[in-house]
Amino acid sequence: METPPDHAYPDHWEADVVLRDGGTARIRPITTADAERLVSFYEQVSDESKYYRFFAPYPRLSDRDVHRFTHHDYVDRVGLAVTVGGEFIATVRYDRIDARGLPATAPADEAEVAFLVQDAHQGRGVASALLEHIAAVARERGIRRFAAEVLPANSKMIKVFRDAGYTQKRSFEDGSVRLTLDLEPTAESLAVQRGREQRAEAHSVQRLLTPGSVAVVGTGRVPGGVGRTVLRNLLEAGFTGRVYAVNHAFAEDLRALDGVPAFRSVAAIGDPVDLAVLAVPARQVPEAVADCGRHGVRGLVVLSAGYAESGPEGLERQRELVRQARSYGMRIIGPNAFGIINTAEAVRLNASLAPEPPDRGRIGLFTQSGAIGIALLSGLYRRGAGLSSFISAGNRADVSGNDILQYWYEDPDTDVALLYLESIGNPRKFTRLARRTAALKPVVVVKGARHSGSAPPGHAVPVTRIPDATVSALLRQAGVIRVDTVTELVDAGLLLASQPLPAGPRVAILGNSESLGLLTYDACLTEGLRPSPPRDLTTAATPEDFRAALTLALSDPAVDAVVVTAIPHVGETGTTDPADGGALGTVLRETVTSVPGKPVAVVHVEIEGLAEALAVVERSARGPAGSAPAPTAAPPSAPPRPAGAPPAPTAPPASAASPAPAASPASAGPPAPAASGRIPAYPAAERAVRALAEAVRYAQWRRQSAEPGKVPEYLDDAIDESAAAALIARLLGDAPDPHGVPLGAADTRELLGLYGIPVRPTLPAPGPDDAVAAANRLGYPVALKTTAPHLRHRSDLGGVRLDLADEAQLRLAHRELTESLGGPAELRPVVQAMAPRGVDTVVRAAIDAAAGAVLSFGLAGAPSELLGDLAHRLVPATDRDVAEQIRSIRSAPLLFGWRGSTPVDTPALEELLLRVSRLVDDHPEIVSVTLEPVVVATRGLTVLGANVRLAPPPARGDLGPRSLPSY
Repeated sequence: METPPDHAYPDHWEADVVLRDGGTARIRPITTADAERLVSFYEQVSDESKYYRFFAPYPRLSDRDVHRFTHHDYVDRVGLAVTVGGEFIATVRYDRIDARGLPATAPADEAEVAFLVQDAHQGRGVASALLEHIAAVARERGIRRFAAEVLPANSKMIKVFRDAGYTQKRSFEDGSVRLTLDLEPTAESLAVQRGREQRAEAHSVQRLLTPGSVAVVGTGRVPGGVGRTVLRNLLEAGFTGRVYAVNHAFAEDLRALDGVPAFRSVAAIGDPVDLAVLAVPARQVPEAVADCGRHGVRGLVVLSAGYAESGPEGLERQRELVRQARSYGMRIIGPNAFGIINTAEAVRLNASLAPEPPDRGRIGLFTQSGAIGIALLSGLYRRGAGLSSFISAGNRADVSGNDILQYWYEDPDTDVALLYLESIGNPRKFTRLARRTAALKPVVVVKGARHSGSAPPGHAVPVTRIPDATVSALLRQAGVIRVDTVTELVDAGLLLASQPLPAGPRVAILGNSESLGLLTYDACLTEGLRPSPPRDLTTAATPEDFRAALTLALSDPAVDAVVVTAIPHVGETGTTDPADGGALGTVLRETVTSVPGKPVAVVHVEIEGLAEALAVVERSARGPAGSAPAPTAAPPSAPPRPAGAPPAPTAPPASAASPAPAASPASAGPPAPAASGRIPAYPAAERAVRALAEAVRYAQWRRQSAEPGKVPEYLDDAIDESAAAALIARLLGDAPDPHGVPLGAADTRELLGLYGIPVRPTLPAPGPDDAVAAANRLGYPVALKTTAPHLRHRSDLGGVRLDLADEAQLRLAHRELTESLGGPAELRPVVQAMAPRGVDTVVRAAIDAAAGAVLSFGLAGAPSELLGDLAHRLVPATDRDVAEQIRSIRSAPLLFGWRGSTPVDTPALEELLLRVSRLVDDHPEIVSVTLEPVVVATRGLTVLGANVRLAPPPARGDLGPRSLPSY
């Protein structure tokens, strides 16, 4: 039986998913070619599971069953399968039914659904993932409810339905439980879905960072080379698990290399392998991946180059690599990666090319560039900072910054997250995850390729059209600390990882150099901090003088943070004592420990030994990651795991059972100095102050996010969402233009009016008599203005004439306008009633397919157009968001009584922003809105111009079922 041509194979239903235990699987529609796979799958299902599925003993499928379960029309009858290694591990199907439970076609909107999961894969979250995907398919095909008959003893399946978060009904009929699920997504179902996504993705990263055994594939036979270097780093770090050297070119009689077992293939290793590091040429990677997959390896780190960074052929090679690895349930870091590090005492993993292993510490570091990764590791090492984990993703074809944020969110060993990003494949998801993580721990980001307009070579990700300034504003809205350079990334990370968050912007400055103190003072003012006049201890100050002054500053309730400045102490002989740096560092650490609770940063100029002394506690207390002795042979192995079988679940992170509790605003932040014992040191005042200022702004965001804003209920009184939806549907029509359509003036006013946004009408004035008739209708005084695109909003070019009080003035203005700028057909003049005087502003909302809807605000004219003085927020915006948005532009003082002017009605402006936000959030078909100018007076505001564009709504990947990106 052939599939009808109008119901062709829906390849957009195919998806890779991460399961509960961190492994991957593929979900796809079942086809007529799957008969043998279905029979083989069914033979591996236990009799008990078959009984639960068919309510009777059902030892084998008949030919009729196989035909029925593999032939679908993809509308009324749909079947999906979950595959690993190309073989089925689970299936689900639905059949559309009518009110009597009989087979039906549209418009019937209910379907009967049934699942079957292979026993070996039960408990991995397979059925939950399948339910999300089959529900999305059903909604696409017009089905609104699922009905399921479940035996009472089938508690696992009942739990899958119960925990999905959908609105549901249950009844007991004829010895079975009948469940009815409303498939419309709810806040609860979305929360359940995202919670499962977080746990699964975090676990998939945990499996990569906490392996019990590592195989280095491509280990050189002689010292040197990438593979041999990784093997050496694993051993020198003291990795606590088993290590294997693998190279197909090894001699058959070679049994060990560098004291670890050596094999010619992963398959030859008799024990399970959790992680494989591939250091072979790109042409040999497919064979190595297949070898790993057949052996049941859990994850791969691919160091090999020659993929998307090398051109179109490499891009296709990269896509095939991802497809191949995921087909075996493996996740990939790379290709073209630098490696991964986990400094936890129980792991001590250094599967990287890092020349200097980092100390153990509380900073997590993710980078998309190997070269930047080397620089960051080196910089952190020199400054005495320690890492909890390091991931260099290379081309990030699979594991990305989003996955790492999922892991760090609940990782008890990571207090600060540092990320170097060159591309953000899913900005909407990234900002969501970053906001959630930033509520618990700082997230610091530096982004490369900000102005190139495209992703770097090797990063096959969607390119967002949003300007970089907008991206920066959206990241800050999510609580992300956005810095410009990798140096600033390290500077901020050092302070945030070792110091408490400041309670405010008040800064005390003390030191033995008046000039250095003044530089610090100026830097504080530049960064928006509130410094006290510097306290000069004079160049004769001793370490004890520093102790007394620092104790006094830290004890002062009017001080939120302290910057200590220091230059070398010069004795009477004109020489410096190298021991002074160590002594001063010890005194400062002791003082901070005795008076904790406020952040301290040190600015020093060439004081030998000071930076080392300030960091000495962390080094001695935690020790370097490679301090443990390396194993000389593989320890006794664990019981073997059958190749291809799902791995036994590893213990989740310590806080996986429940989300980590948010810290209170007063105590929010990383450990206090007493916990880490170190003080960050900086060679320049500007660097120290910039890092401190970022901490101040982040602390303020944390305090505010503890009580998030809301959309005021009064907005509902003037909003008719259903009428707006009907109007939009009529305007788009049955076959909407995919490129979108601009609305006319009347339709724009009608649509905006349904959301309580009145637009002052205009009347055409092609001739002077028309202008006079329009003015008589609207009432004097009026404005005469052109609507030609090149003259719109250009009063400086004479295209707008204001305050025309009578007919004579209007006729004169019309004649001057048409004589100087062009004929009426070109200018398209209109007449509009004058609005109360105020400040001209502009409000915009635009949709980016990747980032979502963005709300923008600024002053109309030169401030926004010439200077780019606009503030941006993600939609939906809250009352707090828009209040901050209005006040964050540089020209905001013009709204609040600058130089004695009367302040304007900012509450009315905030309400307008909330209404526009609600409009585009409720109706994704509205792809752009521009209100310009919006004249904000002392009481009220007037929208003088508006433009709206409609288009078919872009797909919302964040609202669909869980799936891994496929670039």
